[in-house]
Amino acid sequence: MLIPFPFAFLSGAWGFRVAAAISGNDDLKTVARYLAPAGLVAGLVAAVPGLVDYLGSVPPQSSAKERATKHALFNVTSLALFAAGWLAGRKRGNALPIALHSVGTATLCAGGWMGGTLAYRNQIGVDHRYANAGKWQEQGVEGETAVALEEAANGLEMNQMKLVKVSGKRVAVGRTGKGYAAFQDRCTHKGGPLSDGVLMCGTVQCPWHGSQFDVHTGEVKAGPAEVKIETYDVHDSRKKIRSI
Repeated sequence: MLIPFPFAFLSGAWGFRVAAAISGNDDLKTVARYLAPAGLVAGLVAAVPGLVDYLGSVPPQSSAKERATKHALFNVTSLALFAAGWLAGRKRGNALPIALHSVGTATLCAGGWMGGTLAYRNQIGVDHRYANAGKWQEQGVEGETAVALEEAANGLEMNQMKLVKVSGKRVAVGRTGKGYAAFQDRCTHKGGPLSDGVLMCGTVQCPWHGSQFDVHTGEVKAGPAEVKIETYDVHDSRKKIRSI
């Protein structure tokens, strides 16, 4: 986990800057001048896996995507404010650096709160696979036929799922007691990834808020979702996947 380092360094730079202004101790100001650039470097390093998750793990058209965008904007704003405060602190005076670092600390806390929500509520980057679910699988296939989905489903055991990207569409494929099932990956409640949820007895449960759907008919079996999901024929090669 890289997140604690920029948070500790940058908030520490703010704290030491405030303490230096109150006490008049220049040594504390020196500590703040060293902590700020260390925090900026750590923040840039921590942004790399964050960007990878944003582009690859956060489901599109979901509440998590909107939250992740705000999270990124808050963090970038924090880094910019701390960089400006550090540059201003190299000159005489404490007012401007303290003001910039104070706002930067506030936006850093806001971004951290959103990051925690992404991890704990949206479970981005968290492995929570259920018993016998198998390893997380993601596959891209060419074409839009049911045959492609059936080929992608080969190898799945009972109650296992995988995410299949078909021409840019996210389709969850699973195996139930009735055979293979293919359905849209996006939960109709808040856009949670159904392929990352639980499949049992022909029912898939969204990992975010617990909505349940019949994977063969798409019907809602338990809320809070109210709209059914799209399902796709896995066996008839003459049918095309409809737009999600």
